[in-house]
Amino acid sequence: MSVLPYEIVDVFTDRPFTGNPLAVVFGAEALATEQLQALAGEFNLSETVFVLPPTQPGATYRARIFTPDRELPFAGHPSVGAAVTAGRRAGRGPGEVVQECGAGLLPIEVFEGRAVLTGGEPTVGPELDPEPLLAAAGLSTADLAGPAPRVAGCGLEFRYLAVRPGAVERVAVDRTAADRYGVDHFSVFAWSGEEAVAYARVFGHSPRLPEDPATGSAALGLGVWLVASGLVPGEGRSSYAVRQGAELGRPSLLECTVTAAGGVALGATVAGQVVPIARGEIAVPPFVG
Repeated sequence: MSVLPYEIVDVFTDRPFTGNPLAVVFGAEALATEQLQALAGEFNLSETVFVLPPTQPGATYRARIFTPDRELPFAGHPSVGAAVTAGRRAGRGPGEVVQECGAGLLPIEVFEGRAVLTGGEPTVGPELDPEPLLAAAGLSTADLAGPAPRVAGCGLEFRYLAVRPGAVERVAVDRTAADRYGVDHFSVFAWSGEEAVAYARVFGHSPRLPEDPATGSAALGLGVWLVASGLVPGEGRSSYAVRQGAELGRPSLLECTVTAAGGVALGATVAGQVVPIARGEIAVPPFVG
């Protein structure tokens, strides 16, 4: 039986069994997409990343990222986890690597057990009616706080809904309302301007795993939303943090920056630590042509 080496790591935490667990699989370049998807379904984590040889000049490696149900062009915790894990396995010291993925070539600065990811091109949409998001989150208009919701992202877009501090822990996703309004990827958060911290929950990555304990792509997009909403300066570089996962018993810390000019976000970074948890081999699933 053919097997592939893998590691399980916890991302965006400095303690084992917290943060967001990730499967990092090596040596899968000969496998078809259907086989990669089957492996991700077997791990049944929010994401599995396959570290593959690069196909573009300037890339250190190629990352293909899968939820248990589908492939993503980009995601934050797989990118951070893959960079640290692949570098450790290859014996690379601290320094910059370039990840090739569906969002393009993304630079990642790798340190000892930690990485800083620069997201893709920022995108932001117009203000949205909050009612569909409130309904999807099982909240009411009394829970609404701050500027209007928007779609924003840095390689993967999310809807962002700012609520009062006590509302975050009360979110109970109403799947019927979410389906009715076409709400899929969304972040519900309370923003503390004094701390420059968002207390967030993120939903919708996979029907099997509807809530994520740490979402780097959503943390990047939040910076774009903060600039567009006037909650951080529209000039220069601002730092902020995202605390996520407490409601799942997996507290996580995502340390971020956003750079802006003329009131428009130009780029964002997200950083976090990576803790090794397990390693082993997994069987290669049969190819079904």
